[in-house]
Amino acid sequence: MIRKYKPSDFEDVIRIANRAWREIRRYSRQTLGDRISDIIHSGIEDDMLKGLEVKTQIEASPDNIRICEENDRVIGFITFRMNQDSRIGEIMNNAADPEAGIKGIGQQMYAHVLDLFIASGMKVAKVMTGLDEAHSPARRAYERAGFDHSLEFITYYKELK
Repeated sequence: MIRKYKPSDFEDVIRIANRAWREIRRYSRQTLGDRISDIIHSGIEDDMLKGLEVKTQIEASPDNIRICEENDRVIGFITFRMNQDSRIGEIMNNAADPEAGIKGIGQQMYAHVLDLFIASGMKVAKVMTGLDEAHSPARRAYERAGFDHSLEFITYYKELK
């Protein structure tokens, strides 16, 4: 079942976010090194970064998060935004609890939010993800959800001494 966010969901959402991005954060630190990673993330523990980002989104727009639950247990979440001027709906952070053991949670959440976009008059749906190996499951999931146009970007870093 997919439903609107309730404040009582907060701890579960943050826990799922931090757990789901653990490998991505590990890959990022390995690729960038400790010094650059520590500077970019201002001393915040890698395992807490995504939770803090999601917390900020929840505080800014609590109406723009949906919860996937099974047997009264939060097993996934998805945040989004809609720009009424440009008519672009954007899927933001989303994750399924890796320990839920249920397939298709992401696809259910994407379909739900895409339906919200259509009902709200959006003309384009957008989602951004990394091109690295750690993000390959996300890319495959978005392609399965029908995202079929893309632009590629790269972010470069240089340590200044």
